[in-house]
Amino acid sequence: MKQTSSYPLRMPMSLKNAVAEVSREEGTSINQFVIVAIAEKLAALRTERFFAERRALADVDAAQRILFRDGGQPPDPEDRLPQVGEGE
Repeated sequence: MKQTSSYPLRMPMSLKNAVAEVSREEGTSINQFVIVAIAEKLAALRTERFFAERRALADVDAAQRILFRDGGQPPDPEDRLPQVGEGE
């Protein structure tokens, strides 16, 4: 069983009413709605931090050297991007 704890949450009545309405429409509880909203916000913040850390380590010049280097094979037909005006 997962551990839980209680936290007395105060929110404006208008916000609580809106959450209650959406929860009712979704067939869930206010508690579940709030838990999911918190989890989504945490995921978004952690994802932003993850990519910011990776961006700080990026070597743009090295990536461009790889992307624009000579040689290699042309893309297979199924991997080619359509040209402007194709398929219209």
